[in-house]
Amino acid sequence: MPVFREVLAHAAAQPHRVAVRYGDTARTYAQLARDAERARPDVKPGALVTLPDGDPVAQLTGILAADAAGAVPLTADPSWRPEHQRALLGPLPATVDDAVAHDLAWAGFTSGSTGRPRVVVRSRSSWTGSFEATGRLTGITADDAVLVPGSLSWSLTAFATAHALAAGATVLLTGDWSVPGLRAALPAADVAHLVPHRLAAVLDARPRRLRTAVVGGAALGTALRDRAANAGVGVVAYYGATELSFVAVDPDGEGLRPFAGVEVSLRPAAAGPGEVWVRSPWLAHGYLGAGGGPLRRDAGGWATVGDLAEDIGPSGRLVLRGRADGAVLTGGATVVPADVEAVLAEVPGVDGVVVVGLPHAELGQVVAAVVQGAGVRRAVLERVVRERLAPAQRPRRWLAIDELPRTSTGKPARALVGAGVAAGDLPIRPLT
Repeated sequence: MPVFREVLAHAAAQPHRVAVRYGDTARTYAQLARDAERARPDVKPGALVTLPDGDPVAQLTGILAADAAGAVPLTADPSWRPEHQRALLGPLPATVDDAVAHDLAWAGFTSGSTGRPRVVVRSRSSWTGSFEATGRLTGITADDAVLVPGSLSWSLTAFATAHALAAGATVLLTGDWSVPGLRAALPAADVAHLVPHRLAAVLDARPRRLRTAVVGGAALGTALRDRAANAGVGVVAYYGATELSFVAVDPDGEGLRPFAGVEVSLRPAAAGPGEVWVRSPWLAHGYLGAGGGPLRRDAGGWATVGDLAEDIGPSGRLVLRGRADGAVLTGGATVVPADVEAVLAEVPGVDGVVVVGLPHAELGQVVAAVVQGAGVRRAVLERVVRERLAPAQRPRRWLAIDELPRTSTGKPARALVGAGVAAGDLPIRPLT
């Protein structure tokens, strides 16, 4: 069912209730429904409608307008540089051919990259069908104001906004994850959708009204959950992926267990923990555009993105152990090392580079680049990544090495580098 239809229903029942607020800009449900109806694009069902510019309220209006037309809205992050935006949007098809048959009507980016866009497309029902279970977990009702930071290009932000509107709540948008934006909107919020490192910033602000924090995107530490409890803020943590939607939830600190309607299986991996496979009604359809992604399926309806986990005892609680492909989960974003390495490898003087994730207390992990190349300067590499990579993809730590470990085919041995950096037995030094 279109989310726009829910907005229309609320516009009829409570026309003067504020539907969305961004800074000093506000729209009631009646105004939001009217604006979306006026902006409805004259396109065929299944057309891909890109929304590259505009403030969050304008983008939300465009999303709802496309949804009303049966089109597939796709929102770019305003923080992306124009050349990065062009690289992401340029190779995409104009339509999603089987949109009607599969009820495909939502699309979003996952770990975008220069020249290798990953756009995940899903059906309305893969989101709206989970709204009831999400409402039970979060307690969100029409009486609440729901703080949703971040760009609407994020699956996390787009889903949280759609769910809050379907509930008839007021959505408080910030457009980014900046601390000033969070703190400005926080006094009016009853519920907030956050990533762990921003939960800490929210608690620093001593919120008086906040009742619940819904936290995803990275593992949530016990200390942070305890701190929230001491501040009177309940925490609902969850694990998922753009391609898989919700997989598991932890509403009480007792550990992750499968989300409503989701089956989870741990299959043997090459080494260490098992690979997480999921079967549920909430799976995305797949990718659009050039390049693939980590999503794999089998004939039995199961899917995986390569996440690793262990289960704890007969309770079946999951403990996440990272990605089989070495993807870096940093502050709620998934960064594919090969995407960053492809950009850095083009810099003159770079003879080899391996990107790994290093532990970080607030972000979960940070991106680190281990670079081989005489005379390569950090300042040059930083200028390149600012121009060509999204903020989450840019390395926070730069390390130099005289000779990278390599495979028998001469390729840098990513696993050996990652293990060596983690163990401290690789001959590396800070890159200057």
